[in-house]
Amino acid sequence: MSAKAIVFDIGGVLIDWSPAHLYRRLLPDDAAVADFLGSVCTSAWNQQFDAGMPFADGIATLSALHPGKAALIAAYRDRWEEMLVGEIPGTADLLRGLKAAGVPVHAISNWSAETFPIAAARYPVLDLFDVLVVSGRERMVKPDAAIFHLFLARAGLDAADCLFIDDNAANVAAAAAIGFDAILFTDAGRLAADLHARALLPVQALPARAAS
Repeated sequence: MSAKAIVFDIGGVLIDWSPAHLYRRLLPDDAAVADFLGSVCTSAWNQQFDAGMPFADGIATLSALHPGKAALIAAYRDRWEEMLVGEIPGTADLLRGLKAAGVPVHAISNWSAETFPIAAARYPVLDLFDVLVVSGRERMVKPDAAIFHLFLARAGLDAADCLFIDDNAANVAAAAAIGFDAILFTDAGRLAADLHARALLPVQALPARAAS
C-alpha cells in the first residue's frame, strides 16, 4: 500500500460550490457571469476570504471600486448559500465507504471560516474527517506549503504517508513537491480507479452500484 491516509479537498471534489451557480440567477447570460466573475468578484478576491479576511471588509472595499455593481457584490455574501448545489456525484459516497472501511480520511480546504459552518450544517459528510484543516480558520491557503505542513503536524503524519486529492492543479503540484502522493481530481469514477490502482479502495468502500 503506497499511502495510508487519504486527504481530500472539499469544494470541487466533494461539494459542488461555485459563485456561477448564484450569478446565473442574477445576470442575463453565461457571458455576463463569466465577465463579472473574471473582472469583479474574482477567484483572487475570493481567496482573501479563504485566507481569513472578513466578508464585510472585502465587500466594502470592492464595492467602493465598483459602486455600480454594489448590489451584485453584496449578494456574494448575502446569497452565498445559493453557490452550494449538492455533493459531487459519487465522491462523497467514496468518502463514506472509505470511512466505514476504517481508512483514515482527512481534509485540507480553502474555505472561509465564516461560511464553512453553513456548508458543514448542510452536508453531514463533512463531519467524517479525522483531521480537518480549513484555511480561513488558520489564515493560510493552498497552494502555500505552510498549510500542508500544518496538516501533517496536526495529523502526526509524514507527507509520504498521505494521498492528497484536489481539483486544482497548483494545489496538487504543491502537495507533490512536499512529498505527498497527489491526484488531480476530475470525477468520482477516475478517482475510484486511481484509488484501486494504489490498493487503497477496499471492496466495502465502493458505492453499492459500483460494487455490484
